Amino acid sequence: MHTHDFVENYTDLVGFGLDRKTDENTVIYYLQKFSDDKLMEHLITKLTDEELEEIFNMINRLMKNHMTEPEYHKLFLKGSK
Repeated sequence: MHTHDFVENYTDLVGFGLDRKTDENTVIYYLQKFSDDKLMEHLITKLTDEELEEIFNMINRLMKNHMTEPEYHKLFLKGSK
C-alpha cells in the first residue's frame, strides 16, 4: 500500500535553500504533490519523450545509488525480498 501522509499533514515552510531539513521536507512535499493521480493524468501526455526518459532515469539512478536491493524490493516494489 502506498502512502502520501506527509503532504497531507505538513504545515511548515515549503521552500528551498534555507536549511537542509527544510530542503528535505520541500522535496518530499513536491514529490508527493507531483505524484498525485489527477496531476499526473493531466501532465503525463504533455511531457516529451526526453522528459519522460529524464524522470525515469533520475529516479532509477537515485534508488540505485542510495538503496540496497532488499530496500528497493521492500520500499519501492512493496514486496518481500
